[in-house]
Amino acid sequence: MKLLHPFVLLLFFTPLTKTIAQDIPSVEKNLFKINLLLPGVVYEHGFKTKNTLYSEISMGIGYQTSSFQGNNWSFYPTINEQFRHYYNLEKRAGKGKRTAGNSGNFYGLNAIYYFESINSNTYVSPSDPSLTIAPVWGFQRTYKHKFNLNLNGGVGYNVSKDENEFVPVLNFTLGWVIGK
Repeated sequence: MKLLHPFVLLLFFTPLTKTIAQDIPSVEKNLFKINLLLPGVVYEHGFKTKNTLYSEISMGIGYQTSSFQGNNWSFYPTINEQFRHYYNLEKRAGKGKRTAGNSGNFYGLNAIYYFESINSNTYVSPSDPSLTIAPVWGFQRTYKHKFNLNLNGGVGYNVSKDENEFVPVLNFTLGWVIGK
């Protein structure tokens, strides 16, 4: 009888502890997204409960104006890598807000590589590749029907062939989570 009593308690509390552990919000392990504003794809890989590696390949848009060259739009491929730390998942879950799809606020370290422009006239307005490193703060929301909104920004340091300078960094995406 003494052996049966602890066994019954173990059977009773095992499902309860599993249910409590599932209620702790954490980031998605694998999240694939398609961006609509600047065409591209995103893969966000979750580590542990609050950290992710955000990897994006997309097209960037630039605008330049000068009295000599006039107005010039440029389009260039980019690779954007961010290490993100989501810091308010528990608070959102406690208020009954969504945390699915990594819906939360974050801060992180951003590295963006801008390739050479695919449409610039190299004789009039050369476009060199560059790398920008920046600390960022932002938020991401994934709504019903997997609609995704992401906004983050900060101040970074840009390194290119001709000059190095501090630059504003702003990333805004609208798209859909695919899969799941």
